[in-house]
Amino acid sequence: MNKSSQQCLFKVFVKPLILMSIMCLNVACSSERETPSSTQKAFESIAAPIELKVGEGFESPVGYYESKPRFSWEIAKNTHSNFQSSYQIQVSTTLDLLSEQPDLWDSKKVNSPNTSWIQYQGQPLSSRQNVFWRVKVWDEKDRPSEWSEPQSIELGLLTNKDWQAHWIGHPETKQSKKPSKSTIATPQYFRKSFNINKKINKARLYITSKGVFKPFINGEEVSKIDVMTPGWTPYSKRIETLTYDLTDKLTLGENTLASILAGGWFSARIADLKETDHTHSPLLLAQLEIQFTDGSKQIIKTDESWKVTQNGPIRFASNYDGEHYAQALEQPNWNKNEFDSAKWQSVYTQKIDPTIKLSPKRHEPIRIIDELSPIKIMNISKDSVVFDFGQNMVGVPEIKIPALANQKIKIEFAEALHMGEFYTDNYRSALSTNYFTPSKSERITYKPTFTFHGYRYIKLSGFDTSKTPSKDWVKALVQHSDIKLYDNFHSSHTKLNKLFSNINWGLKSNFYDVPLDCPQRDERLGWTGDANAFVTPSMYMADSYGFWSAWLESMREEQTDNGKIPLYIPYVEWIKWTSSGWGDAATIIPWELYMMTGDKSVLSDNYSMMKNWLKYHESQSDNLISNMQTFGDWLQPYPKAQGKKANRGDTDFSLIGTAFYARSVELTLKTAKVLNQQADIEQLTTLHQQIKAAFRNTFFDQNLKPKKGEATQTAYLLALEFNLLEQAEVKKAQHLLIKLIDKADNHLRTGFLGTPLLASALQKAGRSDLVYQLLFKESYPSWFYSINNGATTTWERWNSYSLENGFNPQGMNSLNHYAYGTISRWFYEGILGVKPIEAGFREFNVSPQFSHYLNQVSGTIPTTNGAIELNWTLEGNEASISLTVPKNSTAILDLAHLSNVTILKQGKAVTPKKRLTPGEYLINGKI
Repeated sequence: MNKSSQQCLFKVFVKPLILMSIMCLNVACSSERETPSSTQKAFESIAAPIELKVGEGFESPVGYYESKPRFSWEIAKNTHSNFQSSYQIQVSTTLDLLSEQPDLWDSKKVNSPNTSWIQYQGQPLSSRQNVFWRVKVWDEKDRPSEWSEPQSIELGLLTNKDWQAHWIGHPETKQSKKPSKSTIATPQYFRKSFNINKKINKARLYITSKGVFKPFINGEEVSKIDVMTPGWTPYSKRIETLTYDLTDKLTLGENTLASILAGGWFSARIADLKETDHTHSPLLLAQLEIQFTDGSKQIIKTDESWKVTQNGPIRFASNYDGEHYAQALEQPNWNKNEFDSAKWQSVYTQKIDPTIKLSPKRHEPIRIIDELSPIKIMNISKDSVVFDFGQNMVGVPEIKIPALANQKIKIEFAEALHMGEFYTDNYRSALSTNYFTPSKSERITYKPTFTFHGYRYIKLSGFDTSKTPSKDWVKALVQHSDIKLYDNFHSSHTKLNKLFSNINWGLKSNFYDVPLDCPQRDERLGWTGDANAFVTPSMYMADSYGFWSAWLESMREEQTDNGKIPLYIPYVEWIKWTSSGWGDAATIIPWELYMMTGDKSVLSDNYSMMKNWLKYHESQSDNLISNMQTFGDWLQPYPKAQGKKANRGDTDFSLIGTAFYARSVELTLKTAKVLNQQADIEQLTTLHQQIKAAFRNTFFDQNLKPKKGEATQTAYLLALEFNLLEQAEVKKAQHLLIKLIDKADNHLRTGFLGTPLLASALQKAGRSDLVYQLLFKESYPSWFYSINNGATTTWERWNSYSLENGFNPQGMNSLNHYAYGTISRWFYEGILGVKPIEAGFREFNVSPQFSHYLNQVSGTIPTTNGAIELNWTLEGNEASISLTVPKNSTAILDLAHLSNVTILKQGKAVTPKKRLTPGEYLINGKI
């Protein structure tokens, strides 16, 4: 039959039959959806689950840290099903067994709506083990899904016993030789050559350091983007290890594994304690495990056979002070096979200490995430030039500039210009300067390896001044912990969008393996008080759960025997006391993370720490009234006190301490209820009631006027937001708070402790209009004040800088501090109006707060069940809301502030109007 005859036959006979079949099938399907028979129901399936992840959001990780992983997934967006009624997880050692007969774990069908944090129930997984898993679900009609696509998990080295390697270092840095500070500060270069004579199946490099390392294989960087690895943990308790896949980077024959090592956080001072700088000698630990196709194995480990030198080009490295590089000392091919290391020395070795835990890194490392080009060249003089990148940030520059032999090039950094001049005084004792000494007159390329800087401006001097500076001389390599930023809020107001951008940049700049207070001066510490203010906003803005969970492990390790939580984590001796409102991170952060994720493990992991912190609170109180030291409402504007005491604000210290004591008890009580800790619930309930009564009677008279200290906005905010007043007194306290704000000409008077509570308290008082007034204020103190004065990040002080007068003369002026970025929480919970009712947003409240300051707002809130999407517009008094409720979730509408409300779903009216199941909605009403 020819082609035309086939086409004719298809049109006349076959096509009509196909169309009739499709029509019949559609009718049958329609009928089935309305009244499904048990037989039809059994054969009907829905789309497979998507977004499979383990732990705090890892997708098919290599070098994973949990022997009993937690599994999470989402219901497919394109399925007609809305809710999950059951699930089944299978885990196996091979893909074949996964589809035939899982040999590690089969949960069977489990009746549960939970799609997240399901813990593996098979035999604990072991180091190096590679497993596969998949999941299927049943919907609200008990219809099964297809199996998901399989995902893999490969574990790292979980215990110290898995390590055959020894720590290695340059013999001149051995502590028994009493090395000088300059010797310890000089990076070490290591190398080891080895042969491979079989076909490789798999190769993994497990590596870490006491210090920071940069590894190479056969002359290539193992990772071009990872920096300052392994990061910062309490080195006397735990050091994180990284796993790299080198399977495709090894060759038959000779290979060379190499690394550079510097002191990093391990050897560094904090603050201006220069006597402690470069006193701890850095060490390297590495183990390359090669599996061959014939089943045999080869291990290349750090041991006495490695070679080392300190005669490399990086002469000095310091987190605070920068890096020095000498081109004349470059050793070409030092990290390749064809190199003569005869002049190098043998390393010294040190056994692994069994009391210091080596464990896989549990969140993504710091990486080079972005590149920025300068927007302006300025202040060109006969021997220097300044480049403006237009954005305060963290990282290092890469320079490509004309150089003259032996003329040292100097690279300096600044956050802002002071009265038009390059200014570094706010870096305090941190020199934050890089030097490059060229050996040739040529165009050189250089980027620092073992330091980081907080800056907007770069000043170059020492270059070939016969050449005219151009923008292609420098670029900024932006670094931060590799967390996904959602960029998930936008409005019709330019300055509000700029504020959101500034807060984002503050987050990026200070999420540098630990949550820093600031990234530029001689501090850069994991301050707990700042973290309390910003943990929840950061969870709305970024995929930061793994980052915070890892830091909490360090916090647990740093808690002292008497329950004290240091002011900053990891702790390095400097300030020995702790503070109320700071140490309470032990209770605040686990609870906030639980509410944002629904993961009970963050509560169970930290419950003992929470209870021990309460014991410390008890030890620092008398008759339930706290006498704990405190930084107070740090950097409250317009304080009455003078000098250094002014930084701590006007709110009574004892009131602050007692309020946070009550708050920590309340959160620990809530945790006990979630974890069903019956033995603790009654005791904590009684204790909370007692502290609440003591607080009320001690600090406020019958008219709710303060008995001690000043009447401050923060005093009332603490009482209101920490639930320390009887319900009958709440309106009175709200009135007094609003009266204080009115007295301040509708400006805030809050510092680090009060500001995070301000918007929520006013919204509960029915005064979201006042939140908008505070938010949109242009004059000091306000968020827009910093924008009006050129801010590209959030500041430490409300008035750290002005375009007219430059830096605040009070000192301690970081222009990159995230604490006051806490207001972004209200962008989501207030302006968009989305807030979890049930932990993890399975049930959430929707109550957008409208204002004529804005005519359009849009935002997305990723949750464990999918993204909540909300957009609203306001034209006159007509409000319109577009809302997407993700699968397996329920939205509870609170639109009491709207009248004439109509709700449409797919063009059809929805009733009742209170609870919305998954889907897309259009809501209209009048304000």
